[in-house]
Amino acid sequence: MENVVIVSAKRTPFGKFGGTLKDFTAVELGAMAAAKAVEGVIDPKDIDHVIMGNNMPGAGLAPVRQVILANDWPKELNALQVDRACCSSMTAVGLGFERIMAGRVKIVLAGGFESMSNVPYMIPQIRWGARIGDFEVQDMLVVRNPYLKAPMAQYAGEVGVEWGMGRKEQDEWAVLSHKRAYEAQQKGYFDEETFPIEVPQKKADPILFTRDEHVRKDTSVEKLAKMKTVYGSPTVTAGNASGINDGATAILFMAESEAKKRGLKPLARIVDWLSVCYEPRLSPVVPSIAIMKLLAANNLKLDDMKLIEINEAFASMPLVSSLNLCDKDMAKTEKLRERINVHGGACAIGHPVGATGARLIMHTAYELRRRGERFGIAAICGAVGHGDAIIIEALD
Repeated sequence: MENVVIVSAKRTPFGKFGGTLKDFTAVELGAMAAAKAVEGVIDPKDIDHVIMGNNMPGAGLAPVRQVILANDWPKELNALQVDRACCSSMTAVGLGFERIMAGRVKIVLAGGFESMSNVPYMIPQIRWGARIGDFEVQDMLVVRNPYLKAPMAQYAGEVGVEWGMGRKEQDEWAVLSHKRAYEAQQKGYFDEETFPIEVPQKKADPILFTRDEHVRKDTSVEKLAKMKTVYGSPTVTAGNASGINDGATAILFMAESEAKKRGLKPLARIVDWLSVCYEPRLSPVVPSIAIMKLLAANNLKLDDMKLIEINEAFASMPLVSSLNLCDKDMAKTEKLRERINVHGGACAIGHPVGATGARLIMHTAYELRRRGERFGIAAICGAVGHGDAIIIEALD
């Protein structure tokens, strides 16, 4: 087995719900990211497999196949859609990694895309009719756990409280996320991974969309404390949960021998990836479970990981997982959190569900190189107890 290396990684800036990107479909966003990741690197006909995450309703039949056709790439190019909730695009990268490691393919494009602004409402009774009475309209943006019959926000907040990470701690983490993300924006730390999008205007010239739209520079604990909790959660508000966003990610990676043959300089090596499943209610714990299992499998320690990304579907995720990684030792936990989401997370940057996992990977890779560090790890949980983790090694 040979090494698998990332040679290109691009994403759209993430748009806020109903914001600048609301008139683009999920497929259009996915096609943009895929095209940018490949542009100037290889000919699309040389890609062996396109694997992308797409989770929310509304993208239509076979959306990854649509991405390929929208870019006018070869019709023979194989496509695979991954729906593993929030884990989808990290799983897409992981599946491509395994295919290359197995010697089945040489070059994979993986990532994910979502237009949450265009997620439809559903009326299940309409199919066969309802003779008398009200129709029930379901908002497909409400992330429900069908096993627990509860919104994810509810038990994410409950588990946070059970681990001693209550409303105050969750609000503080969300504020830190915005602060870190805003400072990173100002310093241009996302510029390598993002590309500008020309957005048509009805009565004016097109505008250029260049930065994640959900990041707020003026967030404060005092402001968040005034917000009402949602979906019966004891702690979760719109302020300490991830954004509802539009965006897409794409990572081009290949066997190391293929990169050398093509004269491509890799950004990073994918060391290993795994997926886990755990108790559905304990989603905030799941990223730490995935991290510990993956580190053990590779004889690496948490101290080896100079950067750690844990997705902020809710602020309770990095709070609870970091506490679990440190065996509930608060002093060690506070120290560890200095390396977690150093440029903010989904509370600030946003969380287009099917795209986020790959964003964590690419930002880890770019930031390791910027800092001159070696290893980083990214982890994410998904509804109903899914989880993924991936280790990245920066290359000179």
